[in-house]
Amino acid sequence: MDNIVDSLNKAYQEFVAAAANVLETKGSSVAQKTESTDTALESFKQKWETFGLACDQAEEFVESIKQRIGSECLVDEATGNSSEPSTGLPPISAVRLEQMSKAVRWLVIELQNGSGTAAAHPSTPFDGRFSEDGGQ
Repeated sequence: MDNIVDSLNKAYQEFVAAAANVLETKGSSVAQKTESTDTALESFKQKWETFGLACDQAEEFVESIKQRIGSECLVDEATGNSSEPSTGLPPISAVRLEQMSKAVRWLVIELQNGSGTAAAHPSTPFDGRFSEDGGQ
């Protein structure tokens, strides 16, 4: 995470410096287009793109952490390991939760592929009669 923050900070600092350079170059060229103005603008454009990429990477990292936290909370809630008040549903085993999760992912893939045969597929990885939860 520190790498991402450092990268974002560096890209931001370089972007701001490039913007200041454009303003200084434009001010010294008395509003005429010069080679130094073009160079400053090109550098500004590159720094803008680099900063945008750094922002995208940071956003992807934040999204992945949000998904991980959400998954961990879901597992904790489903298995009864949560310190939060219960939803009133009986806890299920982590194995069962993983099995159901795989079944849902498989069904989503089937639906995205347009097969429409997901419910009737003979190798469905989910068995609704999973016995581990019977005693819970």
